[in-house]
Amino acid sequence: MGRARAFIRPAVFVALCALCGVAWAYRTLPGFGDVRPAGGQWYKGNTHTHTTNSDGDSTPDEVVRWYRDHGYRFLVLSDHNVLTSVDGLKAPHGADEQFLLIKGEEVTDVLVEGKPIHINGLDVSRRVEPQHGYSIVDVIQRNIDAIRAADGVPHVNHPNFNWSISAADLERVERVKLFEIYNGHPLVNNVGGGGVPGMEEVWDRLLTGGKVMYGIADDDAHVFKQPGNPDVAGPGRGWIFVRSERLAPRSIVEAIERGDFYASTGVELSDYQVTADTITVTIKELPASKYRIQFIGAKGQVLKEAISSPATYTFTGDEKYVRAKIFESNGRVAWTQPVIR
Repeated sequence: MGRARAFIRPAVFVALCALCGVAWAYRTLPGFGDVRPAGGQWYKGNTHTHTTNSDGDSTPDEVVRWYRDHGYRFLVLSDHNVLTSVDGLKAPHGADEQFLLIKGEEVTDVLVEGKPIHINGLDVSRRVEPQHGYSIVDVIQRNIDAIRAADGVPHVNHPNFNWSISAADLERVERVKLFEIYNGHPLVNNVGGGGVPGMEEVWDRLLTGGKVMYGIADDDAHVFKQPGNPDVAGPGRGWIFVRSERLAPRSIVEAIERGDFYASTGVELSDYQVTADTITVTIKELPASKYRIQFIGAKGQVLKEAISSPATYTFTGDEKYVRAKIFESNGRVAWTQPVIR
């Protein structure tokens, strides 16, 4: 992408969401010019899941049943280099405005030196072959472009898996707005280590440099038959709440691409508003939990911290971006998408 920052204050449209009692103040993103229409509801969903069609331990029917039974509203089936059909699953599991299945694929590529490159394609119209390439950036870009050619929305998966994709690599790729800041697989090194930054540090580096990207949380589930085992890639560890006009594939994936969602490992918001002057976050609090809300800006600097909800940040006028991170006392977290200044 690499678009220059704009310093126009967002236009504001305020709407209440009926689902989960969440409200959002709609705005124009200066970096992209996306006007977000009033209305819509919030839908909980997961964009990264596997079945026996690739390397999962459960059939598509069993996988879909797990998410439906656990309160999700949409699911992307993203088997490795397989476009799992969702048509035969719609009748038993889906109903209008109840539960949505979205076809997808984890385009799985590898460099000669063994570095895995995995790019999800959301709502692709056909199977996408791994495109290969001569460098990490080249492989990422070729697969992103192939997903776009198949009418899909790409997101870069687990950059620190086998330490394959660096912040510098992500800075150079184009035509992608999404990457995973949290992946529930136990081997993807979300928090970094050994001198390699974690995904949030990478996110702030990209945003500080003027590259707008949105952070996805998902579970990358492969193993459904060992509930409670932390050493396997089980379901229900990360997800997103998407604001959409309809529970329909294009409506959902377009909302994700324009950043109309927040990511979570267990924290739910009851209200989130952005105006020309402020960001306000209200938590759907659990009775036994306590919370901390950070408003984060350029270079990952904490601009303000609050211990009560609702919490409001007032723009000073010189921020490049502001995003919120909400901590729950038992380790659950939520991340809102950056407001570009």
